[in-house]
Amino acid sequence: MLDSKIPAGPLDDKWTDYKGHCKLVNPANKRKMEIIVVGTGLAGASAAASLGELGYKVKAFCFQDSPRRAHSIAAQGGINAAKNYQNDGDSVFRLFYDTIKGGDYRSREGNVHRLAEVSVNIIDQCVAQGVPFAREYGGLLNNRSFGGTQVKRTFYAAGQTGQQLLIGAYQALERQVALGNVTVYSRHEMLEIVKIDGKVRGIIARDLITGKLERHFGYAVLLCTGGYGNVFYLSTNAMGSNVTAIWKAHKQGAYFGNPCFTQIHPTCIPVSGDHQSKLTLMSESLRNDGRIWVPKKQNDARKANDIPEDERDYYLERRYPAFGNLVPRDVASRAAKERCDAGFGVGTTKQAVYLDFKHNLINKYGRTEASKQGIENPDIDTLIRLGKEAVKEEYGNLFDMYEKITGENPYEVPMRIYPAVHYTMGGLWVDYELKTTVDGLYCLGEANFSDHGANRLGASALMQGLADGYFVIPYTLGNYLADEIYNKPISTDHEAFASAEKSVSDRINKLMSIKGNTTVESFHKKLGKIMWEKCGMARNAEGLQQAIAEIQQLKRDFWSDVKIPGSINELNSELDKAGRVADFIELGELMCKDALQRNESCGGHFREESQTEEGEALRHDSEYMYASAWEFKSESEWQLHKEELKYQVIKPSQRNYK
Repeated sequence: MLDSKIPAGPLDDKWTDYKGHCKLVNPANKRKMEIIVVGTGLAGASAAASLGELGYKVKAFCFQDSPRRAHSIAAQGGINAAKNYQNDGDSVFRLFYDTIKGGDYRSREGNVHRLAEVSVNIIDQCVAQGVPFAREYGGLLNNRSFGGTQVKRTFYAAGQTGQQLLIGAYQALERQVALGNVTVYSRHEMLEIVKIDGKVRGIIARDLITGKLERHFGYAVLLCTGGYGNVFYLSTNAMGSNVTAIWKAHKQGAYFGNPCFTQIHPTCIPVSGDHQSKLTLMSESLRNDGRIWVPKKQNDARKANDIPEDERDYYLERRYPAFGNLVPRDVASRAAKERCDAGFGVGTTKQAVYLDFKHNLINKYGRTEASKQGIENPDIDTLIRLGKEAVKEEYGNLFDMYEKITGENPYEVPMRIYPAVHYTMGGLWVDYELKTTVDGLYCLGEANFSDHGANRLGASALMQGLADGYFVIPYTLGNYLADEIYNKPISTDHEAFASAEKSVSDRINKLMSIKGNTTVESFHKKLGKIMWEKCGMARNAEGLQQAIAEIQQLKRDFWSDVKIPGSINELNSELDKAGRVADFIELGELMCKDALQRNESCGGHFREESQTEEGEALRHDSEYMYASAWEFKSESEWQLHKEELKYQVIKPSQRNYK
């Protein structure tokens, strides 16, 4: 039976009561305890810095050459917090409610309310670190709107919020490195956890420069390794992003929660050809000021600027008047797919829609700037010039990025966008303390399943990563370690370490011994094609059953015909990639099985068999009001455990953004 360990009592008091009654480790004992943190993005860097500040001895591992290269750096649009600076009706409860509703009522009330509570502290923490959030003329922090909300609660730093937040966390981390509390192991990849008497006691890591396997002891291990969107091959994730760390933990007993819950982001630069290995995100913040449309006429070959206003279909504003272009990501993505499938798509592939800024460029930014400068009755050219200057200040780097990639100037012609794989709501199942089903093993940020349900609202990823690292794990980890102070450190000569290292070595040697004819990249592309077509934006039972069989065959082909050049004891990126793709193939099968058993539509999981007459997602709360937690048994065999989701404050209802 899964125990989520949600504290008793009123929702508003749960986290406060927990902090007041959890066990503590005194400062002298903290200095004796080593903690391992795998991953140095926002969740990992903030956790390592916080634990180092508390006095623990921390080892932080990243496969990049620097923590500053973590994929968190790619986040663009902003971070949510219930500060209510705009005085527009926001509150902790409103953020809590929007997040639960946005996740289509498939997340825990207790976790989400805690997230909303600590969100206000995150902004103060980051400002104190020097994060250069945008500010209004009077000096107050500025906010903008994101999807799924009717208030402005998103704090931002132009279109590079993730980068600025990661620099803040990195500075905190490096301070602890300088003080001797944290040791960073860059270019190291975790390839196994080490368990002794049912508890995690360390990891096996591979030095990616020399190929050497290393043993590291820790009283606890924190996995902060991000999402697994690259199982689809094409995604907005960094190409190195992978599932390996949490997949190794899963195969050692950590349950995997809601693996099929994948977020498709509606605002990405469309695929241009088979040569691509990555997709580029255009921040959701652009929907704050851009209007999304397609031609009213099917297969319209005219250029965007040649299509008159009355021949444009602003379909989100038409279908969802209350939220318009700011509907949640899953809703906007499906609506774009529906229009393109119906023959209204634009561009050479017809798999795109327009995101147009001209209206607000003139009427919002241009007229405001003209008024500020005292220009009466400005002409259109003046409004456009003034509007461009204001938009450049707010979104300039995003517009520059778009122009470099497409060769089109988005100030003059509408952007073309289409949905793409972005974020994964699934991950290792964790309880309220962020602990997995394996003692001593914790999981933070996007790598866990805990806070977003079936769909994540924009600007909530950065919020969760920093909440987990700065404000949650310092309390919950101490609650566990308080009972571990009586246990002495375990030598890495222990039999369990030797056995774990041997299993890693055997797998690497097996990969290198195949000497097949097909590249790792080819297998990854094949997997991505199966996943996108049959477990992507829309799923059905027949397609998922086909996908499972195809992935099982792909796995057999991989282990008999993969080609890996080079050798083990050297820098070998193809070998690194091969291990990650092998894990992706196994994960892909589980994702399809999870999607197949959940015969309902909710959030980013859209089963074609379960939709309303208007084509919206149709949940079945009486059958599926639970989080899926899968236990690994053997090859292609998992057991499903169900964590019942209980709503005591919010009453689940059919989502309505109209």
